[in-house]
Amino acid sequence: MGPLVHREGLPIIAMFVAGAALLWWLWLPLGIVGVVLTIWCVWFFRDPERQTPVLPSALIAPADGRILPIVKASPPEELGMGDAPLTRISIFMNVFNVHVNRIPADGRITAVHYRPGRFFNASFDKASVHNERMSARMTTAGGLDIAFVQIAGLVARRIRTTLSVGQEVRAGARYGLIRFGSRVDVYLPDGIEPRVSEGDHTVAGETVLAMSGQNSGESR
Repeated sequence: MGPLVHREGLPIIAMFVAGAALLWWLWLPLGIVGVVLTIWCVWFFRDPERQTPVLPSALIAPADGRILPIVKASPPEELGMGDAPLTRISIFMNVFNVHVNRIPADGRITAVHYRPGRFFNASFDKASVHNERMSARMTTAGGLDIAFVQIAGLVARRIRTTLSVGQEVRAGARYGLIRFGSRVDVYLPDGIEPRVSEGDHTVAGETVLAMSGQNSGESR
């Protein structure tokens, strides 16, 4: 069994607990508010186990959330993938979603790049271009060249990733977290069609975003 909450959340949860205790000592009604906020903080940093499908040709959702409009867009220039538009699937995470991010496929990381930027609402299309982001490029075990990008949102101020160039990764493995409302974009290679639509809700490590073939299998 994995951790109940992500380790990044432990210091923040501790601060919420301390704050709630202080408020409780000062005035009971404020203490009750502090307890409610502390419960929400623990809920935000929850880190549930997921069952990743065994589908070698599948690209799996890296985040919990809602699918925004699927568009053609150039991938982040810092990844060196060219400026030709690719299919971009964007997943918007609100403050109630699990914010632990997961690897979309088996493969090897070929580039990782952090870029500072703005903090527009992550549901806006311009967030992909202007907001602070952490971009990753990988070659999947099936030979696909894909990118996935953590993007800060209106209230998100910290992006965490454990990825490094040359790292071998597994589909569904945890790799990072964005605090307090954000999005993750996935750029698909030409010829790969999405299996999700705008408005669909995804589960990180479980929902199939797209497939390069017709393979099927059992859950891992």
